[in-house]
Amino acid sequence: MSAQASLLPGNRLHLNHGPIDLVLSADGEATDVRRAYEVAAALFPNILPELVAKLAVLRAPIGDVRPIVMSPIARRMVDAVWPYRGVLITPMAAVAGAVAEHVLEMMVEAAPLRRAIVNNGGDIAIHLAEGQSVRAGVVGDLSLPRMDAMIEIASSDPVRGVATSGWRGRSQSLGIADSVTVLAQTAAMSDAAATMIANEVNVEDPAIERLPASQVRDDTDLGDLLVTVAVGLLSSQQVAQALENGARRAAELQARGLITAAYLQLQGQVRVVGANDLTVPSRAA
Repeated sequence: MSAQASLLPGNRLHLNHGPIDLVLSADGEATDVRRAYEVAAALFPNILPELVAKLAVLRAPIGDVRPIVMSPIARRMVDAVWPYRGVLITPMAAVAGAVAEHVLEMMVEAAPLRRAIVNNGGDIAIHLAEGQSVRAGVVGDLSLPRMDAMIEIASSDPVRGVATSGWRGRSQSLGIADSVTVLAQTAAMSDAAATMIANEVNVEDPAIERLPASQVRDDTDLGDLLVTVAVGLLSSQQVAQALENGARRAAELQARGLITAAYLQLQGQVRVVGANDLTVPSRAA
């Protein structure tokens, strides 16, 4: 299937090519927004072929030797997962965020924009000129599509990436989180960190069903690792323990400067880590 581009209501641009599905929005002079969209649409068809060409490298676990890749998106992916090389992770853990980040960079280089957002299925790259801000909603449980929290990001904040992971999402997870939303310096960094934290939101219980990743998806990069495919009702204590495990990991990543904040949700319970400088009101907090 060839790459597709179409305008959406609200003067947003939709770009789709196979598994890549982007929604772009920009705020600026009309001619500048048009130019940014034209550049994004022109470069977009090359992204998937470039990733496919390096798929063997990008699906391989990161080891002690840093992979050598030339593509800007592949470099972002490797950079984002390199800090986690002590555990099993592949550059694919950051692919959605890296693609969003790359397209955003091309838009901003093409035209002066006050604000710009590239949303790649919930992994979001953000540009804010001085004095600008943006609000992002958090849906903590995809089976209950409602707004559970609202995050406000100002140009003075260090956050330019937001990503969400969990067993209910489009990515496979080793953990049981309904969702883990991470705010970080870049979209690729937030994407990789969300994967790592979501994997840690975990306990063992017969109500949790897991299968080898390769049995769930043919194109997985996780091989025969057990991934979560269903989570039954857990006790309040089990939910709290799983969230505590994830929150501990999030706090560690915050201390290392890899994330700014994280919002973790499981079966109605929530943990928020490191959100002191951001607005994160929540019914469940």
